[in-house]
Amino acid sequence: MKGKLRIVSVAAAVVAAAAALLVFAPPLQPDTRIVNEIAIARPPQQVYDYVTTPANWPRWHPSSLAVRGATDHSLALGESVVEDFLVAGRRGTVTWTVVAREPPMRWSIEGKNIGSRGGGTVTYTLRPDGAGTRFERVLTYRMPNLLAAILDHFGVRERVAAESAEAVARLKAALEKS
Repeated sequence: MKGKLRIVSVAAAVVAAAAALLVFAPPLQPDTRIVNEIAIARPPQQVYDYVTTPANWPRWHPSSLAVRGATDHSLALGESVVEDFLVAGRRGTVTWTVVAREPPMRWSIEGKNIGSRGGGTVTYTLRPDGAGTRFERVLTYRMPNLLAAILDHFGVRERVAAESAEAVARLKAALEKS
């Protein structure tokens, strides 16, 4: 009986250790990078002002539920805003801080998820394209643990990529209808 109890105890310890590794070990993969590019029939400054003003995000990005803080203007270097999101079926809150600003050509924000170790970076690059703008959005994120990295590989990344593609299509529609 003692032998069986010892085997069960060892097995339970192994399972607990494996679960802890999945949840707490950093992922063994590089950052996930999703790039979307689209032509928008508006000048770069108009596109830049629109996409860098957080109050506009819920109007064009399907994952953006609400923003609060400094939302009524194009955010300057070092400014932050809080966003509630729904990405790939997961709700959360992130604080975005502007880390690069070169109007009207480049803007970058870093996000830290509130209540978790997740986060990422979004960078917008704008180039003149005839009378309009070539707009590029790059989302880079690292999953907070090995289990999340596995889930990212088996479906989360594809959902995030689809939401990102929908976002830039909505952005184009929103700007070109006005």
